[in-house]
Amino acid sequence: MEIPVDYTAKLDTAIDQLHAEGRYRTFIDIERRNGQFPHAVWTRPDGSLQDITVWCGNDYLGMGQNPVVLTAMHEAVDAAGAGSGGTRNISGTTVYHKRLEAELADLHGKEAALLFTSAYIANDATLSTLPKLFPGLIIYSDALNHASMIEGVRRNGGAKRIFRHNDVEHLRELLEADDPSAPKLIAFESVYSMDGDFGPIEELIKLAEEFGALTYIDEVHAVGMYGPRGGGVTERDNLAHRIDIINGTLAKAFGVMGGYIAASAKMVDAIRSYAPGFIFTTSLAPAVAAGAAASVAYLKQAPELREKHQQQAKILKLRLKGMGLPIIDHGSHIVPVIVGNPVHTQKLSDMLLSDYGIYVQPINFPTVPRGTERLRFTPSPVHGPKEIDALVHAMDALWSHCALNRADLAG
Repeated sequence: MEIPVDYTAKLDTAIDQLHAEGRYRTFIDIERRNGQFPHAVWTRPDGSLQDITVWCGNDYLGMGQNPVVLTAMHEAVDAAGAGSGGTRNISGTTVYHKRLEAELADLHGKEAALLFTSAYIANDATLSTLPKLFPGLIIYSDALNHASMIEGVRRNGGAKRIFRHNDVEHLRELLEADDPSAPKLIAFESVYSMDGDFGPIEELIKLAEEFGALTYIDEVHAVGMYGPRGGGVTERDNLAHRIDIINGTLAKAFGVMGGYIAASAKMVDAIRSYAPGFIFTTSLAPAVAAGAAASVAYLKQAPELREKHQQQAKILKLRLKGMGLPIIDHGSHIVPVIVGNPVHTQKLSDMLLSDYGIYVQPINFPTVPRGTERLRFTPSPVHGPKEIDALVHAMDALWSHCALNRADLAG
């Protein structure tokens, strides 16, 4: 008689392995309070409350508490109720969804845009659907692309090539080795969120034009943040018109939730018609779409928020560098401090929270390679001098307490 599988024991083994490697992830209970961001309240494990400052949020510009956004959401709830009531094909398309897609198409200078419930789904659904539209498609994907892009490329059943991160010459070698007549697509990001480095967008576009390939860019960490109207790095560098498909999120700089692609009307129509991740998913709640549309429209007219954000990031980097902390600085708004050990990274995160009221999540493998574990800070226009002072003093004290290296380990 066969011994039955002990499923509970297998779950214990999987979880214990994460604990042993020091990379078991925990959620902390925080309550964001409208008008007080980046301050929040943490419910400790013992049930007591502690005031904290959030330093790892992706609401980069504080739009999640902007009165323009909140008013739009309140009005939509009063007008349309809570949920959308269905997929976009079955009663889930409202005036709010159409308005948001029009705002997004305009933001990127494209003919059309298509909403998804998240940018993860937008990447996964689009990249896995493209081979259905272009049989024989070969996708060339940057080695450090987001998990959602990797998953979309993996699931599409077509050919894929992985080029070394930001290595244009390696990509050229891969392109030259393939059938010149095969349909091709190059997938990459504008800002890579773990190191905060930029993709060589113009060089990649030139290669795509040379080899007749489509281009797909993930602007998730750049929309709202870069460019005269917040259209991302491609708008800043006047390259958006040369990109075929732009992916973005409404959950970071725009402060709400959801994801999208912007492209030609025919490309959007085809993805809309063929992507299961779009067809079979209930659409965003009308209030969410209304708030996102208000946020996109607002940020088109608010370059001062983007300038303030960049200024805050520069100040924090300078001060951390001044203490000899090993930060990675590629000129973007993301501030990674390399710790290099998962246990130490977790301990620093725990101590910052419990002793200093500073919340920053540890970033461990598999999100980043082993040995590059880090704390990733995301300053914003609402992190003022007082918050920056508190963070810098806490990091200085804890770096000494934990006897960590102050040499410049990162480029």
